[in-house]
Amino acid sequence: MNAVVANQTKLKLRRFKLEDEMAQISRLEPLARSLMRLVVGFLFMEHGLQKSFGLFGGLGGHSAHFISWIWVAGILEVVGGPLILVGLFTPQVAFVLCGEMAVAYFWAHAPHGFWPLVNHGELAVLYCFVFLYLTVAGGGPISADHLVRRR
Repeated sequence: MNAVVANQTKLKLRRFKLEDEMAQISRLEPLARSLMRLVVGFLFMEHGLQKSFGLFGGLGGHSAHFISWIWVAGILEVVGGPLILVGLFTPQVAFVLCGEMAVAYFWAHAPHGFWPLVNHGELAVLYCFVFLYLTVAGGGPISADHLVRRR
């Protein structure tokens, strides 16, 4: 009987220790969000530069045709990527980019099959949901938005 009580006490102590560790880790969430925002903004900008200006190999060695849907998407990415990167107007920009990625998925990828891995739409889906998260969560403590709010 004493062994059972001792084991239950040990389990409770482990659970409390785990909860303390998780609480400490969860305090890092705003910093992790800022880091994710920086990386996503940089990578997203690269996609726009590739589409609109033919950089990084372009689209088959070329840029998209001027004023085509792909060119407009590239411009949104070239403008929105740096804004996300620095965290300026993060919720508003992320909302627009979330919509862009949803449209990109359903116009360009979904017609080629249901599964994102098969229709090559996994990046569009991932970006869409990252931008949806940034729309509701904001840019984090390391952002221009945070600096503007502090003043």
